[in-house]
Amino acid sequence: MKTRLGCLSHKSDSYSDFTAFLPPVQEKAPKCMKLSTDEVVRWAESFDVLLSNKYGLAAFRAFLKTEFSDENIEFWMACEDYKKIKSPAKLMTKANKIYEEFIDVQAPREVNIDFHTRELTKQNLLEPTTSTFSDVQGRVYSLMEKDSYPRFLRSNIYIDILNKAQSQRQRRSF
Repeated sequence: MKTRLGCLSHKSDSYSDFTAFLPPVQEKAPKCMKLSTDEVVRWAESFDVLLSNKYGLAAFRAFLKTEFSDENIEFWMACEDYKKIKSPAKLMTKANKIYEEFIDVQAPREVNIDFHTRELTKQNLLEPTTSTFSDVQGRVYSLMEKDSYPRFLRSNIYIDILNKAQSQRQRRSF
């Protein structure tokens, strides 16, 4: 309870340390270790580009935590991992775990979905396949893309990362 109440004081506009998820910044670090301005700018091209970049994904996750909606990205990532499972027994176990954590009514990290989608997903658990969560994952993805992603691009988190990448570029050019 203390932890949950303590989190209430954090808001996305007051988030001050964005560097925890960025690559190490060292003067002698290899070029591949630095986050380029172009890379950060590309995150604004599309939601897919953001999610396909490990630092973009980490920044977006940090942003969602400040908005108290990180269950959406955690669910989406769990579904991405789930789709890679080959063993039917492991599919069953993982499907039930995902359902209990994110979809079931009163789940600890319940994602916001309609009753029909929840019931359809529950039926899909009887014979899980790699597409068991496709419908609900698509709905959560769409919600993040239309709602959270635009706010992320306007957030202090994104703007600060972009500014830091630009200042790194300027320092390197001198």
